[in-house]
Amino acid sequence: MDNMISVIVQDSKGNFQTLEAPTDMSLSLMEVLKGSDYAIEATCGGMALCATCHIRVMKGLDKLKPQGNDELDMLDTLPVLYPESRLACQIHISEEIDGIEIKLFQ
Repeated sequence: MDNMISVIVQDSKGNFQTLEAPTDMSLSLMEVLKGSDYAIEATCGGMALCATCHIRVMKGLDKLKPQGNDELDMLDTLPVLYPESRLACQIHISEEIDGIEIKLFQ
């Protein structure tokens, strides 16, 4: 299908899985991860208010849109922050991010 992209996910145990995600449903990466049964809390429902969907973008960070102020403010509340840290709820599934590799913390 032309409207599908791949996201490579590394879980907290070091296991890798490639997820397929549709680009035509206005989904966030957080929603795709939750729908794939990863332990993403997302207690705020994707509003960038809790940082429980914190991920690390291992490859393809340059493919993502810059962080907004809400995301930056939430990331600043985390005890451990990496230059590649992002909130999965603020990453929208689009053709531009095809092939990114992320690492989960939980």
